[in-house]
Amino acid sequence: MGGGETSGSQRARRHHAASRTMSHGVPHRLLASWQRSEAYGVPLEEITPVFAGTVEDDSLFFQAGQEALDGLQRTLVDEPVSLMLTDPDGLVLTRGSGDHGLLRALDRVHLAPGFSYAEREAGTNGLGLALADRLPTLVRAEEHYALSLAGYTCAAAPVLDPRTGRLLGAVNLTTWADTPPHLMLALVQAAAGSTASLVLARGAGHDSRPMPRGEVRRLGAHRLEPGAGAVEPARLSTSWRDAFDLAVLAQRCGRVVAAVGEPGAGRTTLLAQALRARRPHGRILAASAPAPQDAEGWLGLWSPELGKPHTVVVLRDADALPAWAAEQVRDLVQRARRTARPVDTGGADGTTGTDATDGAAGAPIAFTCERFEDLPAALRDVVDSVVPVPPLRERPEDAVAIAEQIALRVRGREVGLTPAARRALADHGWPGNTSELVAAITHAATRADVIDVVHLPPSVLAARRRLTRLETFERDEIVRVIARPGITMRAASDELGISRATLYRRVAQYDIRVPR
Repeated sequence: MGGGETSGSQRARRHHAASRTMSHGVPHRLLASWQRSEAYGVPLEEITPVFAGTVEDDSLFFQAGQEALDGLQRTLVDEPVSLMLTDPDGLVLTRGSGDHGLLRALDRVHLAPGFSYAEREAGTNGLGLALADRLPTLVRAEEHYALSLAGYTCAAAPVLDPRTGRLLGAVNLTTWADTPPHLMLALVQAAAGSTASLVLARGAGHDSRPMPRGEVRRLGAHRLEPGAGAVEPARLSTSWRDAFDLAVLAQRCGRVVAAVGEPGAGRTTLLAQALRARRPHGRILAASAPAPQDAEGWLGLWSPELGKPHTVVVLRDADALPAWAAEQVRDLVQRARRTARPVDTGGADGTTGTDATDGAAGAPIAFTCERFEDLPAALRDVVDSVVPVPPLRERPEDAVAIAEQIALRVRGREVGLTPAARRALADHGWPGNTSELVAAITHAATRADVIDVVHLPPSVLAARRRLTRLETFERDEIVRVIARPGITMRAASDELGISRATLYRRVAQYDIRVPR
């Protein structure tokens, strides 16, 4: 193993720990973590985690986690337990305990603020495995990969943003190995739950997206991501076409592609358009990453389809997969690529034949994620090409083309857009990307045959910032009145019951832009 050949006594320790873990019903996670630790080159005897320096203490997650741990610490003040908060990369942000002897011992193994205890740095440990698999984890004594950690027991639970499902970090409890760990896992899960609840309560008004549900569905020609799916790439911006061309080239070369960008930017749409360009009659399955506890059943839904002729799986939000599931996906992909045969591409001109570039079958899978570095290491190993997908705000000219397609889908016929509405759509920053555009146009298309600014949501005509309920009401009323065609600022101020000077100040304050 990393650090030298494993001795007989160390093999015996591993065998004993593995046997004991199997009796608890969770052998595979621990053994997989040991294997990853060995592959990372983590020393078996003693680890030296990386020191990252000062930590950020002004995030919503940090403040919520610190409050949750402070409350728990008061109940454990006389217990030999250290409570910690870490970021998603395993960096220890804060640590507390009433047992100074324990703190000094933790300093000796660098389990302290500013040090990273991710699995890649410290091998198998409670917080590292909880972050890797995104599941509550208890690692006892010799279950740790490094011998220098065998004197401790660690319980950790990941904290997921309740609005988005994103991994925020973890809560960790560490005690001596000979301390009974009876309630540690329950306590750490409660602290993680409290942290998530505080994040939700204090983050009201922030943009959100649905929690992962692990859906698996077929993408037909009219079942791409809402908005851009049915718009031909040639009608979209240069930046979109550049990304599309990169994805098409990668597909033709049989490469596994990762489409990287913000949620809602059109990552799945881009991959599907590229796949359709190469295999017009192929089958595309979109498998959305599930909640970690549902990953096993989710894998069984789509994995039998991987490697079938004419079938490609687009694994969405692959950066949300737990490490063990990512490893299974990697193994499935490698097996499918080994057994792949040349596939008829079914050219758009009606001709048939294998891929013109190298005659190989296309890659059986593609991924979407927000950042490539957030993909589990196992998936990064199989990705051949990374294609950045620009957000909608960086290609404002696409907003109108996509809006027209959305309206057509909603009404079943073409719906017009006034010049003022077109300018408003192009000027808006679209922090919610196509999801926000779909909601705005769906609402507007049900209200008029020709969409004008008065039919668009107030948020499209104003800067996106957090407002109080009173401010939101005031802003929406101002937009409702001044967006009407032909109304003057004098008439609007009279209707709103405020002076023109106040109205101008409010328009500037809310950054309301109503194209004329």
